[in-house]
Amino acid sequence: MGSIRRRLGRARRAATRRIAVRRVLGPLRGKLLRGVFLPLRGKRSARVLYAAVLDGQTLNLHAELPVSPDPVETAVLVLGRGRTLHESPVRVNRDRSGRLLADATVLLDDEAGGVPVPTGATRLRLRVSSGRRARSYPLLLVDGPHTYQGTTRPMTASPISGDRYRVGRSFTGSALLRRSPAVPGAEVVDVHIQHARIDVSVRLVGLAAGEPWCEFVASGRRIPAGLTETGPGVWRAEVPLAEMYPVADRREHWDVLLHTGEHRPHRVARLLHDLSDPQRVLAMREVVVAPRKDRLMSVEPRYTPAGNLRFTCRRVEETA
Repeated sequence: MGSIRRRLGRARRAATRRIAVRRVLGPLRGKLLRGVFLPLRGKRSARVLYAAVLDGQTLNLHAELPVSPDPVETAVLVLGRGRTLHESPVRVNRDRSGRLLADATVLLDDEAGGVPVPTGATRLRLRVSSGRRARSYPLLLVDGPHTYQGTTRPMTASPISGDRYRVGRSFTGSALLRRSPAVPGAEVVDVHIQHARIDVSVRLVGLAAGEPWCEFVASGRRIPAGLTETGPGVWRAEVPLAEMYPVADRREHWDVLLHTGEHRPHRVARLLHDLSDPQRVLAMREVVVAPRKDRLMSVEPRYTPAGNLRFTCRRVEETA
């Protein structure tokens, strides 16, 4: 017990130090960016007006090019590190005030047929050509990421691979594309309630398949459910509704856990979405079934605020 307390104490102290450093360096970084780096680099860089990764795997970029007497014939966005570079076409036009603007849309994630991006930070650059002359501009990101309100927001992960992409910036203000591996989990594909059973189809994200299996878990109760592979990477679990009938006159909340042989199971959930509140938006219809003779039960499938799949079961008294 003493060793656990010491580890928890060290973790708390480390977290406190990180928070203190952010509070000090955050305002200082903003002052240096606007007071030093922006004036020094502004005339030699393309200024980012908007940059975000939408639908989890599409980079959208809008930038203003520096003033130049040479016309721009072609432009490309260069992504990559070292010798592994990828070029994507850029549309260049002038607005009514004479500014030279560049727009780019790049599909990321090689599993989705897009540009492969290495894990970590990748710097972005614009290369423009005028005849035989070519020039490369770093992308300067002055303002931080946009904030979104409402029922939807940009997806934080690719719906294909689950890898996470976001636009960030270096200490000196250069725009960066950051890629993180998929968070391991079990993504809900389909939920179907039949008269005698529940079918749940899941897709493994960031997990090795091995020999996975499911179980439906309520307070003090567990129902194992085998998995059948119904498609590439898609598995279906079936559980008899008769086994989920409440043991008392109270509601029972069933969660679905997926085991893959790792140390802990994963909750089956909706992970790859753009919803701010999956519980409210992904509402499903309550169903009344007769899992046993002369017994009625209501089954309410829903998602928790965290996106976890849950079935709430309660007894239903018959009325004349």
